[in-house]
Amino acid sequence: MPPGTIGVVTKELGSGAVSRLQVVSGKGGTGKTTVAAALALALAREGGRTLLVEVEGRQGIAQLFGAETLPYEERKIAVAPGGTNGSGGGSGGEVYALAIDAERALLDYLQMFYKLGSAGRALKKLGAIDFATTIAPGLRDVLLTGKACEAVRRKDKAGKFVYDHVIMDAPPTGRITRFLNVNDEVAGLARFGPIHNQAQAVMKVLKSPETAVHLVTLLEEMPVQETADGIDELRRAGLPVGQVIVNMVRPHHLDEGALRAAAGERRADVAKALSRAGLGGARRGGLAQRLVDPLIAQAAEHASRVELERAQRTVLEGLDVPTYELPLLGAGMDLAGLYELATELRKQAGDA
Repeated sequence: MPPGTIGVVTKELGSGAVSRLQVVSGKGGTGKTTVAAALALALAREGGRTLLVEVEGRQGIAQLFGAETLPYEERKIAVAPGGTNGSGGGSGGEVYALAIDAERALLDYLQMFYKLGSAGRALKKLGAIDFATTIAPGLRDVLLTGKACEAVRRKDKAGKFVYDHVIMDAPPTGRITRFLNVNDEVAGLARFGPIHNQAQAVMKVLKSPETAVHLVTLLEEMPVQETADGIDELRRAGLPVGQVIVNMVRPHHLDEGALRAAAGERRADVAKALSRAGLGGARRGGLAQRLVDPLIAQAAEHASRVELERAQRTVLEGLDVPTYELPLLGAGMDLAGLYELATELRKQAGDA
């Protein structure tokens, strides 16, 4: 999808209708954690509050925000700029973060369902909790998704939601459908009782309009194909597909004529242009002539990449899914970069 058309399909970002649970997945190396963090900042509107949840134990969120290792508790890590254009004209929202630990989550469940209290802590000391979550990876997924959905449903004493949005930095695209759908399997295995009821409650959130599953990709063949496969799996499982977020998009430095010239390797024309620019004569062995080959090689490489990106955009257009595009930040990723990407998301949503 061309960059000029992406804003019209993302108007819901700043509206009250946007899904309250935003799940962000993507092939490894596409920057899904960075996108999840930027999305949390973008959704933390004036006076609003978002929770950014990590489920893989990598502490990637803490590193992005330059914070200490996240504990198993919700901790404020950033304030989003106020004002609709991110210029500080209003009261900023708050971003909280949580690294969910499966063992601690299981203790919470044991206390919630069976009131084990100190007995649950004794099980942890004996290694029973670690044993249970290790031999049953499906159980880990139940605990992780359940904790995130609990944050989505949680209300304060006044009956208002504690968090306006919960953003989950989820597992990679290759296993996102099974990760989110595991509660359906558990609900089928446990026909009654608290576990069955909890699994059903979680799936009610995950398969409702309250949830959107976004897939992060690059304009490269393998990530785009994995994104297409992931969308197909999510749809077949009845899970709500949100947007495709194309990350690290590079600028196009050449116009159409220059791209065609680069593909045609017009050495003589390049040499003459360099000569007119004062870089020596175009004769063989001159400075301009010596610059021709490396310049043409770079231009041809750029033209090839542009053609590849166009082909991948065509594939993405065929998925019939709204698309964002986020630029490649030349200085690398830091906290300032996160705020820049958050601002870009809001611009594309028509919110700036």
